[in-house]
Amino acid sequence: MGEVYFYHLTRDPVERTLATLLGRCLEQEWRVAVRGTDRDRLVRFDDALWQGPPTSFLAHGLAGGPDDTRQPILLTAGAATNEPQCLMAVDGALVAPTEVREMRRCCILFDGLDAAAVQAARLQWKSLTDAGCAARYWSEESGKWAEKASKNVD
Repeated sequence: MGEVYFYHLTRDPVERTLATLLGRCLEQEWRVAVRGTDRDRLVRFDDALWQGPPTSFLAHGLAGGPDDTRQPILLTAGAATNEPQCLMAVDGALVAPTEVREMRRCCILFDGLDAAAVQAARLQWKSLTDAGCAARYWSEESGKWAEKASKNVD
């Protein structure tokens, strides 16, 4: 069974944190689905990933293309069709307990300066941990990522 990591962003924008986490996933040879709630926002993520430094290029695709199932990273507003080992949820996209159990890892990235985003993340934490999912809460407010809480973790 996988774990869900909550990333409380207060310093870096989601695009930067997402690129870092995606790079780490690819180092583990994990396929990743990035689930968002807004197609236009996913297009902006797609553009940002294409414009990243050539030395850290992250092969990816935007859902709806002919090669979705082959993408190492698939940006999608719906179901992941690339058989990911990791699901990253941004902009309030929901993660189901069954997805946490099926993946090696799920990550929920949320803007800590947005009260509605913080409240939505709290509700997801409660829903997922009440369902028995292992969860870890990470914060960058001190300038470095630090685990601040965990639940249902061995």
